[in-house]
Amino acid sequence: MGQGGEPRRGQAYDGELGAAVARAQEGDETAFTVVYRRVQPGLLGYLRGLVGDDAEDVASDAWLEIARDLGRFKGDGAGFRGWSATIARHRALDHLRRQRVRPRARALEQDVLELPGRHSTHEQALEAISTEGALSLLRELPRDQAEAVLLRVVVGLDGPAAARVLGKRPGAVRTAAYRGLKRLARRLGAGDEVEGVTEDGSRTLGEST
Repeated sequence: MGQGGEPRRGQAYDGELGAAVARAQEGDETAFTVVYRRVQPGLLGYLRGLVGDDAEDVASDAWLEIARDLGRFKGDGAGFRGWSATIARHRALDHLRRQRVRPRARALEQDVLELPGRHSTHEQALEAISTEGALSLLRELPRDQAEAVLLRVVVGLDGPAAARVLGKRPGAVRTAAYRGLKRLARRLGAGDEVEGVTEDGSRTLGEST
């Protein structure tokens, strides 16, 4: 990652989110609005990658459940983002089952590859993920890769948190995200090489596994 600025901004963001969640749990409707505005963009981007044009409807279902069960949540801002993403994912899978859409899944490929650094040649890919074109490309990825990229980049979860949402090991999620970003970067013309990461995974983001 960067030289400290980005992590500090993320910590401040999650600190403010956690405080708003705590106030919302005490019945503060204004605080719940703050929570919604902070979390909804990432959640909606994640759902667009899973269910396409039905993302708004699925997000609405997810927020109904989030509001209903808010009092049961325990954790900080980062934990809330993971918790809400888990709820949204369950609602998306329910939606896909109802629509009888076969998941775009392939066998998970596991190795020790890691995500690229913040200043890699994949930055163009990351910046473009919020566009409809990039979301369409993401939906063409194997599902494990698409979900890993969405959770890491759009929702902003770290490796362990994304792994908890998906019910997988952190290393497997990092591998899927790495490969998804690599494919996406190639499609977007952002280059083939991943700076700062070797094929044997000798350089990492410094996350725990």
